[in-house]
Amino acid sequence: MKEYYYDKLLKINTRQKKVEVNHSVYYHPYEPTPYSALEELFKHYPIKSSDTLVDFGCGKGRLNFFTNYLFHASCIGIEMNQKFLDDAFDNLKNYQYHAGQIQFVNCYAEKYKIEAEHNKFYFFNPFTVQVFMKVVNNILRSVEAAPREIDIILYYASDDYRYFLETSTNFELVQEVPLPVLYDKNPFERFLIYRLNQF
Repeated sequence: MKEYYYDKLLKINTRQKKVEVNHSVYYHPYEPTPYSALEELFKHYPIKSSDTLVDFGCGKGRLNFFTNYLFHASCIGIEMNQKFLDDAFDNLKNYQYHAGQIQFVNCYAEKYKIEAEHNKFYFFNPFTVQVFMKVVNNILRSVEAAPREIDIILYYASDDYRYFLETSTNFELVQEVPLPVLYDKNPFERFLIYRLNQF
């Protein structure tokens, strides 16, 4: 029900089942984060209007539009699949709220340049840990050049992602947002927020 309600409210279309992404062994199939899960996340983890959220593997842009609608924050979607990006741009044309604060970029995640204003990074298990490691290292290099508070938000986090963050970086788990309806069925149905410890 919420899948239809929010898409209609935002005048976008992000509903779609899993599909292959260029048949890549490194990039996982597209699947949007359920709106009900995002509602629960943002009850416990609000975004500020001054934040800039980068969504790696944004697909058709659901997270970007929903976050911008709720918090008026700047959002950047990174997507390697041109078809999904075309759909995201079509959604952007129809979106009637703060469209100027939303950008979409067609590139591989590990090639995207992290800018000084980027401080929230979202991953719904979009690619293998090898790609994830490269992206996180890009984030860390950016923080060296422009120190700031950085959060990584993981949904349905793989054990490999968690192990890398907890054993090879200074990111620390600061918050967990379980999903009451789904959590009992699947322990991966939760959000994990990691914050970079710079001290």
